[in-house]
Amino acid sequence: MSRVIVRGERIVFPDGERPGAICIEDGIIQSIGDINDYPVKEGDRLIDAANHVVMAGMIDVHVHINEPGRTDWEGFETATKAAAMGGSTLLVDMPLNSTPVTTTVENFQLKLDAAEGKLAVNVAYHAGVIPGHAEQLDQLLSMGAIAGKAFMIDSGMDDFPFADRETLREAMLVLKKHGKPLLAHGELDLDLETPATPWTDFADYLASRPQAMETAAVKMLIDLCAETDCAVHLVHLSATEPLPMLRDAREGGLPFTVETSPHYLLLAAEDVPDGATQFKCAPPIRGVENRSVLRQALTDGDIDLVATDHSPCPPELKNLATGDFSTAWGGISSLQYMLPIVWTAMQEQGATPADMAKWLSQKPAKMLGLKSHGRLSLGKVADLVIWDPSGETHVTPELTAHKHKITPYDGMKLKGKVLHTMVGGKTVFENDVITTSNIGKSLMVKS
Repeated sequence: MSRVIVRGERIVFPDGERPGAICIEDGIIQSIGDINDYPVKEGDRLIDAANHVVMAGMIDVHVHINEPGRTDWEGFETATKAAAMGGSTLLVDMPLNSTPVTTTVENFQLKLDAAEGKLAVNVAYHAGVIPGHAEQLDQLLSMGAIAGKAFMIDSGMDDFPFADRETLREAMLVLKKHGKPLLAHGELDLDLETPATPWTDFADYLASRPQAMETAAVKMLIDLCAETDCAVHLVHLSATEPLPMLRDAREGGLPFTVETSPHYLLLAAEDVPDGATQFKCAPPIRGVENRSVLRQALTDGDIDLVATDHSPCPPELKNLATGDFSTAWGGISSLQYMLPIVWTAMQEQGATPADMAKWLSQKPAKMLGLKSHGRLSLGKVADLVIWDPSGETHVTPELTAHKHKITPYDGMKLKGKVLHTMVGGKTVFENDVITTSNIGKSLMVKS
């Protein structure tokens, strides 16, 4: 039986970084030894990582792939290739902005059919939480949807209305029954006065979505979490005001986790040029001081993990010609670049490869209840990434695998470079080339 042996000086195991060797058979980590264990036999493949970092493949829990129905926005093929190039081995697809949205069994099956034969990495799926769909949510979770996702504010899609308090409570009781979490876009519409449009100054858009909107949503989610005992995961936290409230809730034993996104860790409102709508996302990128607090919260564990919220659209929807933030589509593409963005952003905090493995692999797996992923240990699926912490990633349209190349990171030189991505013991990306493009599978997580 052929084996894959990965050896290196800097392998990130659950108990820390050390030299070692991993023996993989049939896509599973069968044994772990010292760096000189496992003499290479005929038929084996040896991958010598030398002084580069080896860690579990990243799990991006928040990706808008947009297929079926909006493949002109992204699609499974381009999204999963970009993920492989960026070191992500498992993506979790959001129930929107595909058309149709993933809120019924029929729609979910259409998505699964569309994914067939197109996946370079594995993909799991969130079920939509919208009013009047508790029974359908129950069916989707039974089929294998990994969690439920709700918007607490206008989603931008008519067929994915926001969930009010009672809708959330009803859905959380269903999710609790299945042992799966609620993911929530945490902003509440407070009916605040906003600047007159058009907004070509980013400050106007920022003023339209103040931190108070996130704070109000977090308070509601904490109350519902306490009432239902359903695990809650707050997606893309950008505001720092809710952090003390979240810390108290978690210290009180509530099953509440928090993610932020790469753009909130690296970018700052002060650096957004007028009319630069490629920076628009929701919630918005906030100021330098806010960014510093978010970085510290991630370091301290008040924020659990990082996920891209990769949300692409055709270039014309970004309104680059007019620079009007009020009508431009809100979303940032970063699926291929999460690792170097986070590594670059967190250098001032003294981040280590072990921290990166925790934020990008271990805690995402734990939040989703994936016991076979996210860690390099015996019996786990052999998903891994090899990367060079001292390398450099230059973001250019020519090197970007996303369908559309518009990104606020264009032209940046980021610290860290992904060298090798392996899914189930098989290499999918190596030497800057996708080597295998269709080995990924749809991961169904049954209750």
